[in-house]
Amino acid sequence: MAFESELRTEDTTAFIIAKGELDANAAPEFRTQIETAAESALSKLVLDLRELSYMASAGLRTLVFARQKMGSDVDIYVVGAQDAVRETIEMTGFHHSVDMVDDYSGIA
Repeated sequence: MAFESELRTEDTTAFIIAKGELDANAAPEFRTQIETAAESALSKLVLDLRELSYMASAGLRTLVFARQKMGSDVDIYVVGAQDAVRETIEMTGFHHSVDMVDDYSGIA
């Protein structure tokens, strides 16, 4: 499945909804949306990965970029990561840098 993503902002929260497969070809699109979101004064970045079926190392690097770009004042939430995506994030220890939640009710 091809990668699709959508960015929307509400007040001080940006939401990026990602679907499909986040590989090296798709990572630049995801990175661009992160850069666009970072231009706003945010307190939260919510990455909705419920429909993301695969994430390659390029996708993981984009998550690391998001953490660096947003800085420590912005909370990053990864919502609904499927098992394969969650395992990739956890194997690298990156889950310690973001809040992994099952659904939107886990967002403070």
